[in-house]
Amino acid sequence: MMEPRDLIIEEKIPVENEDVDKKDKDPSRLSTLITDLRSGIDSIIHPRTKIPDYDPEIHGPLVEFEVPDGYQEVERYWVNEPYSFIIILEKGNIFHYHVVEPMLTLYEKDLLERVYDDLQDILSLGGVSTERNKETVLKEHALTLFNRYHASLEIASTYKIFYYLKRNFLGHDRLNSLMLDSGIEDISCDGIDVPVFMYHRKYRNIKTNISFNEEELNSLVIKLCQKSGKHISVGEPMVDATLPDGSRLQATLGKEITTRGSSFTIRKFRGDPITPIDLVNYNTCNIEIMAYFWLAMENGDCAIFAGGTASGKTSLLNAVSLFIPPLSKIVSIEDTRELTLHHDNWIAGVTRKPLNVNSSGEISMYDLLRSALRQRPEYILVGEIRGEEALTLFQAISTGHATYSTMHAGDVQTVVNRLDSPPLNVPHVMLQSLDILSIQIQTFVNNKRVRRTQSLVEFTGIDAKTGYIRINELYRWDPISDSYIKTGDSYTLNKVMVARGWDRKKLAVELENRVRILTYLREKNLRDYISISLVVQAYDANPQGVIEAIETDTLQTMIEQNM
Repeated sequence: MMEPRDLIIEEKIPVENEDVDKKDKDPSRLSTLITDLRSGIDSIIHPRTKIPDYDPEIHGPLVEFEVPDGYQEVERYWVNEPYSFIIILEKGNIFHYHVVEPMLTLYEKDLLERVYDDLQDILSLGGVSTERNKETVLKEHALTLFNRYHASLEIASTYKIFYYLKRNFLGHDRLNSLMLDSGIEDISCDGIDVPVFMYHRKYRNIKTNISFNEEELNSLVIKLCQKSGKHISVGEPMVDATLPDGSRLQATLGKEITTRGSSFTIRKFRGDPITPIDLVNYNTCNIEIMAYFWLAMENGDCAIFAGGTASGKTSLLNAVSLFIPPLSKIVSIEDTRELTLHHDNWIAGVTRKPLNVNSSGEISMYDLLRSALRQRPEYILVGEIRGEEALTLFQAISTGHATYSTMHAGDVQTVVNRLDSPPLNVPHVMLQSLDILSIQIQTFVNNKRVRRTQSLVEFTGIDAKTGYIRINELYRWDPISDSYIKTGDSYTLNKVMVARGWDRKKLAVELENRVRILTYLREKNLRDYISISLVVQAYDANPQGVIEAIETDTLQTMIEQNM
């Protein structure tokens, strides 16, 4: 009977060179061979997950567009180079906004749909780690699927599909290019198969080449709400929310409350915040008005910014909030997040809708404001007063809290009428505690739509005989010259002068210093919020040092060193 060892055949391979034999037996050499073998196996089991970088000169353009007959090209600009650009067309003195994205062949479309469906399953099962870049993970999974399908794709085709995967998974689907366009303020979809309209800073209201069928529109509305952390359904078909980038969303689902189908309006958040220098450059205010706000807000005087829709109320409130002393404790209260402050000591409060039909769990602006008063804030900012919170707001003003808010009203008398009438119900006698009222308007200058501070007034008390509110108009906008006329002396700054123990000369110096600083920032084009915050902080700590830096032209260097 054969033993097991008899089955082992030992074969000796003749070696011509003994040195080679010794080299092959070297441990480091064997390790290298094993590594090479494993990499070869991996290349078969796990295909490559990287592709060459896209080069338009080598691989050709990803997007192309020919102007249709009857249209004239007005402007063309990239919003996501090299994947999508915007072209403004004109026909019959009417502008058209055209989004141009990569064109796909039938094969590329089929492959995109298949990859998209499979990626939904992969990613929903935990395919994305919070520690890794989402775009990188998306590309790796897509390349793995391409290899699994044995898809034959050119480099340009691969990048086209990558673009649509990223747009749909990480962006805003077909709205993505509009969200990337810095020239757009509002995006509005009015219903099924209706072109998306928007408000462009340069071309005003303009129609796009984008529309949605019923299924696409309902899906997009649900997705936008989910991105905002909100739920929308047939039972609750209306939602106000804030998108992750800060844009404000108002959406409806279905045809029950909007008969043309689901709708949405997005008021875009400006990634680069509007600052006081921007508003001076736009002529929304002049430098003297900004210096006035700086001195008034630094000393805790209260203000309301009133105006019509899209008149720049919140933008002005956001901009002048940079003048709040840097270490002050601030509490903001809003229905939907719009205010963006650049202070560390800031509590941002947002209302919450009821959790069920019994209205339990609801947190209103009144609740937030009442809670804020227990947090010992130095400054309170209310996004917009429109209900019972107005009385609490004026109670806070009366007890010495520096408070700022916005409201819808077109002039001073309308503001007063709204405040002392239902549902605001602020007692007439409490209105005198308000210091400043700024009226904002949206109007036309040289056939261009602009925003202006129509009037800046101060409340100086109540007339004992008539019971009416006494006002002191400080600045007024002159539409003929598009400039601001100072119409009186400041009652509010006189109160600051008395409270600080200054004389008139000292008050004039303080106001002039702020004018000099803002003028310097404007001339040097130091308009970003970081630069302005640093200057406000520096002036709060060492006023004379900032003035000397302006005189020696070293302030810009100081700002750059501290950024």
